[in-house]
Amino acid sequence: MTTHRATADQTERAEGVELEVPGVEVRPAAGHIGAEITGVDLARPLDDAVVALIRRTLLRWKVVFFRGQDLDHAGHVAFARRFGEPVVLGRRGSASPAGFPEVETTADRLELGGRFGMEHEEWLRRRRHTLLRGWHCDHGARIDPPAATVLRAETVPPYGGDTTWANLAAAYAGLSAPVRAFVDGLRAEHRLGVGYQPRPGDDAYLRHLLDHQVASVHPLVRVHPETGERVLFVNGYYLEQITDVSRPESAALLEMLLEQAVRPEYTVRFRWEPGSVAFWDNRATIHLAPSDNAHVGSPRIMHRVMLAGEVPVGVDGRRSEAVVGTKAGRW
Repeated sequence: MTTHRATADQTERAEGVELEVPGVEVRPAAGHIGAEITGVDLARPLDDAVVALIRRTLLRWKVVFFRGQDLDHAGHVAFARRFGEPVVLGRRGSASPAGFPEVETTADRLELGGRFGMEHEEWLRRRRHTLLRGWHCDHGARIDPPAATVLRAETVPPYGGDTTWANLAAAYAGLSAPVRAFVDGLRAEHRLGVGYQPRPGDDAYLRHLLDHQVASVHPLVRVHPETGERVLFVNGYYLEQITDVSRPESAALLEMLLEQAVRPEYTVRFRWEPGSVAFWDNRATIHLAPSDNAHVGSPRIMHRVMLAGEVPVGVDGRRSEAVVGTKAGRW
């Protein structure tokens, strides 16, 4: 998404009443996050007024939902491009469409464990072995995590498979004033593979992590580049440790802050249908992929396009710093 310094007017727009476009309706889905937009056909060229409405709604509600969309890969990329520059990943799995390098099919992840001698469920258990571990923003260990993600459903199970998002700006605002002042000045290391529980003996995935490390030091509170909001920049998947404090102190603080981030009142849960599209602000949310549909025995095929992001900036004006394996703008 477009990056620029926020003004008071931009912040007001993000928090205020949505634009009105004839035939288009915005329906909030929860108290702090999520809105469904109806009356828009994403497969058709969108005029500037509709794009402006979607952008403003996204900034206000952090994730927006569309249902009944008939998008193909080309239409998916074209829609995403109205809001920023799609990311082209250097490596994807066999499920992703060859002719559309901006599109990643989430079924690719089913192949990850197999590359390293594990079934997918074992790989997930070793990566997400606590209740909070699965919450993440996309590619949070990068120096410049994506600004936003557009995810569309092709095939979904008859039940299960929902995705949940949390509003990190609301979570920050919900902290007490002394705690907000304390965390404003902290920074933390985000690293790929944090918390992975190795297999006994030789572990090919662990060797892969050690050989392909990606890590950055981000502000614990980042300033949103479009709204000026302060965002509690925490997640359970990449966050290694708060810098300049001891490990026990860091563990206690991170548990408290992550529990704050995913309090039910700051979340929204979305029931997917074929043709559903979710568009979220990756700078101001974390999300939890489903783990309740493997036993259903029905495929869940999703496609995503991510938009290039900027290097986060903290309350003190300091930018994030790369540690290893990541450079801004290079995927």
